[in-house]
Amino acid sequence: MSTKKHKPAGATRREFLKASMATAAVVGGLSIARAAHAAGDPTIKIGLVGCGGRGCGAAAQSMAAGPEVRLVAMCDLFDNRLQAGRKALANACPKQVAVDDDHCHVGFDGYKKVIDAADVVLIACASKFHPFYAEAAVKAGKHVFVEKPHAIDPVGVRRMEAVCDLAKEKGLSVVSGLHSRYNVGWQETVKRIHDGAIGQIVAMQSMFLRGPYRLEPRDPNHNEIQYQYANWYHFRWLSGDDVPQSLVHNVDRMLWILKEETPTWAFGLAGRSSSFGEIYGDMFDHHTAVYEFASGARLYALCRTQLGCYDNATDVVMGTKGTCHLGDCKIEGETKWRFRGQHNDPYAAEQKALIDSIRQGQPINSGYHMNKSTMVGVLGQIACYTGKAVAWDEAHAANLQYGPAPDDSNFDTPPPTTPDPTGNYPLPLPGITKLLG
Repeated sequence: MSTKKHKPAGATRREFLKASMATAAVVGGLSIARAAHAAGDPTIKIGLVGCGGRGCGAAAQSMAAGPEVRLVAMCDLFDNRLQAGRKALANACPKQVAVDDDHCHVGFDGYKKVIDAADVVLIACASKFHPFYAEAAVKAGKHVFVEKPHAIDPVGVRRMEAVCDLAKEKGLSVVSGLHSRYNVGWQETVKRIHDGAIGQIVAMQSMFLRGPYRLEPRDPNHNEIQYQYANWYHFRWLSGDDVPQSLVHNVDRMLWILKEETPTWAFGLAGRSSSFGEIYGDMFDHHTAVYEFASGARLYALCRTQLGCYDNATDVVMGTKGTCHLGDCKIEGETKWRFRGQHNDPYAAEQKALIDSIRQGQPINSGYHMNKSTMVGVLGQIACYTGKAVAWDEAHAANLQYGPAPDDSNFDTPPPTTPDPTGNYPLPLPGITKLLG
């Protein structure tokens, strides 16, 4: 797979903001966030970019926030996925799905028509495109929900940072798919950690260990590039691989506990040991990323996508006065405590927060954590691919972009990677592969 190193469009966040704000829409002196419903129509129109399970789940959860929320447009690269998603959502929310055939868009330009039709754009497609589509929506004055990860490489992270800054300037909401922070049990547990219940944090063990996620068999009617888009989760130029793709949830929780502290450097150990064949694409099947923080804390983060192995998706936080088992909302040590309250659905809670922010004209912005957590995932992935110790500052500033820019990607783009005669795709070689410098 090729990697390209170049400056993102707009070069710098300051230049991006200056150019975009020059054309920012203002209606009657009201910010866009307030102007959308100034005429008294309570309907909040949502549009969906990416009609897979996570995208349709987000749409259903958004409509659950109130009967005035209507799904009005959808797009996907594949018509069968779009139609399956439309049917499932219409069955689940028959009074709120108002997507006629003219508002079903297939292809790489479909996002533009969804943005035109909606007040809120839900983005849950191949992760490479998340910054690109979020940028287009915010420039058009639309509120955004964007799934994790929010980018797959440093160029994409900086682009999303600029998007979040622009949304603040324009009074628009940007809500992250990193839903952990809406979990009421974790909110209470993290509050107690911040209040000193386990003392100074020394080490954290985070795990996302499970079987392979959504393996997509090759459709004989697809050419190579179409197959890679259909099976995008398993191609790193589209998904970023499993550290930013999955382990980012754990990373986000640990940064939350560390009060958003940035790691200074990371190293990693990773590879593929059992997941062979074209359906697994060109991703590793196991990773360990280790991060060091200036406070002295270390994060040991592990993810795996192998069958027949030990599964676990929890976090253990160790401090000088005790230990927190975050998944159980439990603290042991000098303080003994366990959350006994009513648990909630954080996926639904994040969508309600987004819809409420629009109803109330009080925009919310997840930029304070979503981009850093994504970049920590990207840092760990780079460390795993290269086998090198990688500094935060070096990685964040790098002009590293996997494959072609999202702006230039389509079914006519030559595949960035191709299989060998055995059907396997080439993998990074730790100690040999170079991505920075």
